[in-house]
Order: sequence, then structure tokens, then C-alpha cells
Amino acid sequence: MTTALEDTATTARAAVSPVRDEQLCLRDLNAWYGESHVLHGVNMTVRRGELVTLLGRNGAGRSSTLRAIMNMVGRRSGEILIKGRDSMGLAPHRIAHLGVGFCPEERGIFSSLTVEENLLLPPMVKGVGNGEDLRGMTLEELYALFPNLHERRNSQGTRLSGGEQQMLALARILRTGADLLLLDEITEGLAPVINQKLGEVLMMLKARGMTIVLVEQNFRFAAPLADRHYLMEHGTIQEEITAEELPARHEYLHRMLGV
Repeated sequence: MTTALEDTATTARAAVSPVRDEQLCLRDLNAWYGESHVLHGVNMTVRRGELVTLLGRNGAGRSSTLRAIMNMVGRRSGEILIKGRDSMGLAPHRIAHLGVGFCPEERGIFSSLTVEENLLLPPMVKGVGNGEDLRGMTLEELYALFPNLHERRNSQGTRLSGGEQQMLALARILRTGADLLLLDEITEGLAPVINQKLGEVLMMLKARGMTIVLVEQNFRFAAPLADRHYLMEHGTIQEEITAEELPARHEYLHRMLGV
């Protein structure tokens, strides 16, 4: 028997346009923190409207891959194409203006500001890669998506629960108009009911044509959402597993991930 979230995920996968153009392409990506070589020739492609996951144990290089895409590591080599544009020479804020939204594990909300002030703070970005302006969600749209944030709109960040902080971090990215989302461990430490809500939101965003790269330790959360899974180990991609292949590979992934 399938869950409601699994049914929604299947529908969203079927709704992806047959024109599956590349939104993100990593070719032989290496990255360093100081003298520490953390990524070793990562190759990965993500197409418009896809949700892909980076799976692996702690220290496998998943979060470092997202940070390398955003040029938030010490040094990089290789090639990163965002919507067909070479981004290796761009500063992080220039990468954001290609329509890339990065939600780090630490969330990074401003605790001294209210929910609404946090949402009004980010600038809008433009889709330089495809020549189109990206329209960020309005406050009304975000509050409809996250009713908890509407109820807490005048509360400071320090007074929000962990789940509300995660909703705010994601909503703030959606406010900018980014359509390529890099999400790092968004379910960590959250209650199952919050995870269910986040999964529904990701499927809704995917159905709207957004492209999502999800680093996730919670395999039960990630499994029904993704079109494809990239398994990472020792700073490189070991294997690519499609949604169709997943049922036959569950035991293997549980063994590799230690879950």
C-alpha cells in the first residue's frame, strides 16, 4: 500500500516535461578545505523539474558538494555548469543570481528578526541562465504554503521551534525566486509530522518545475521523493540509482547507509 506522499511523488514525476534540459552539471569536480581534499572528481547531472538526492554516510562529501557548487569551499577544480553557464569563476552571491537557492544545515535565519522581517529581507534574483526573470513567492503565497509561519509572523526567530525555523529557511529561499534549490539535511531533528509537511512542499515545488538537490540522511523521507539517487562515498559518486530501480536496491542502500 502506498502512502499519500508516495502517490504525490509519483504524480509529480509523471508531470515532468519531456524537455529535460540540464539545470546543473558537475564534471570532474574536486574541492579542498585548506589542505584537505574533500571531493574527488564528482560527476552529476540534474535536469529541470527533477528532484535528486545525495545519499551517503556522514563525511561522504554530500554537504561539501553543495558548498562547492556555491563556491563556499577553499578551492575548486573541474567544471560546474548552472543552466548552461560556467560558474567556476563566480562569487557565491553571483551564483545566487543565477537562480540558485542554498539552504544550509544550520538554516541561517536571523534570530533577532521576526518571521516576516526574515521573509522581507532577501533580494529577488533573476534567471540569468535562461534569460527569464524569476518571480519569488509573495508573502501571501508563502503563508498559504506554511500556515505555521503566518501564525508566528510577528515572532522572533529565537522563539520558533526547530520545524518552524526550517520552514522559515525554506520559505526565505522561495521568496527570492530561486528555481534551483540546494537543500542540506532539512529534516534533521524534526518531528515526523513536520517531515511529512516538508515532503509535500517539495513535491509541490517539483510539480511547479523547480529543480531540487537534496542532501538527506533520513532515507525514509528521501526515498519516495526523488527521481534519482546519487550514492556518495569518500568524496565521489559511487552509483546512480533511479526511482524505478529503488525497490530492488533497498536492502543494498540500507546496508551502505547504515540505516
